[in-house]
Amino acid sequence: MWRQQDEKELSTEEIKIGLDILHKLGVIEIVLSGGNPLLREDIKEIIDHSSKHFITTVYDNGSIATEKIDALRNADFVAISLDTLDEKKNDYIKGVLGAWKKAMTAIETLQREGISVGVSPTISALNLNEIIDFTRYFTSRGIPVWYCLYWYDYPAKSRLFEIGKKQDDFEITDRKAMTEVCDALMKMKKERRGVFITNKTLAALKKFFLTGQRTWKCRALQSFIMVDHQGKISGCHVREPVTTIFELQNNWNSKKFENLRKEFSKCDQCMYLCYIFYSLHANVLSNLEVLRDQWKNARTFISKMRKTNN
Repeated sequence: MWRQQDEKELSTEEIKIGLDILHKLGVIEIVLSGGNPLLREDIKEIIDHSSKHFITTVYDNGSIATEKIDALRNADFVAISLDTLDEKKNDYIKGVLGAWKKAMTAIETLQREGISVGVSPTISALNLNEIIDFTRYFTSRGIPVWYCLYWYDYPAKSRLFEIGKKQDDFEITDRKAMTEVCDALMKMKKERRGVFITNKTLAALKKFFLTGQRTWKCRALQSFIMVDHQGKISGCHVREPVTTIFELQNNWNSKKFENLRKEFSKCDQCMYLCYIFYSLHANVLSNLEVLRDQWKNARTFISKMRKTNN
């Protein structure tokens, strides 16, 4: 996670060492997001090193990707953040004039260059009724869609970094409409490739919006961790750092981490979709479930998972 450049930011070699440590611990997927990791001058070297051992996904808002084509060639997926096909609405959501045009240009350019590009909308009250048509538009053009869900950080005395504050016009209050979207996406998954969300995740979302009940326990510091640009590590971004990338191996099986995992498993304060997914799919058996669920996309997933074992 890169928020900004500063003198404490990890060097290229330190990042490579950190990636090697994660590989030794059995990590199979790396997500580079921000801020924007593409701001780093050495991003090609980082992506190239990461892609040797991990499924490597890079997130961009479309502002830099077209300038970093060569750097992105070894990324397994490049996710461009785009929330709607409505240009004015998208620019309002992003708070940046011209964001829509840059994102669309990036998607078209990366696809033309043969880079595995996808679109990542954040589902909110502002685009909830468009998500199905949005998904149909891109998947029919061979561009996969994987989803985020609008949420916001809860108050905390100390945290790894901040993502966002509550915005009332983004919050999903029409629970019935959200469950209908879940049903429609499950149906679409049977008909076409490129709908990158599992039925297990959709079922969990549907139950939550219908009843308020969570069918998962948070697996922070077990099936996912967060690493910032200085190498500090936390179970999730809302929590305070608990170690560094260089001390992670020494701490991984410690009593301290065991206690933290128990504490995190009781947390019910967020609905970040990535955390939900990695909590639901948290072991080898779950990886097989993902492959079975995403059978229409299986060749893509299998080839990437094989590569991580080389």
